[in-house]
Amino acid sequence: MKNVIEIDGHKAVVSFDPDIQMFRGEFLDLTGGADFYADNVKDLEAEGRRSLETFLEVCAERGIEPTRKFSGKFVLRVPPKVHEAAALRAAAEGRSMDEWLAKTIEEAATA
Repeated sequence: MKNVIEIDGHKAVVSFDPDIQMFRGEFLDLTGGADFYADNVKDLEAEGRRSLETFLEVCAERGIEPTRKFSGKFVLRVPPKVHEAAALRAAAEGRSMDEWLAKTIEEAATA
């Protein structure tokens, strides 16, 4: 997966911030902010590990659940033509719209 690193079982999206000329990592499965910065990948991973460790320690001290729970539900707005095309494609494959969209999103997200 592009622009994603895994640190101690937690995935973080990595981007480059041109304003400060540094890489930025952000954990997406946490309930709060635990971002980290460095000017190279090796240091970014080390900073990510420290940021994650600190975040988890603070959560433990305060009795806060550190990881986000995803419900599996979200609202998606698309242009009417895209909605129509998706409905036709799902029907052509003998699937409900939910089944077809879930399969399509899973394939795209795991590619």
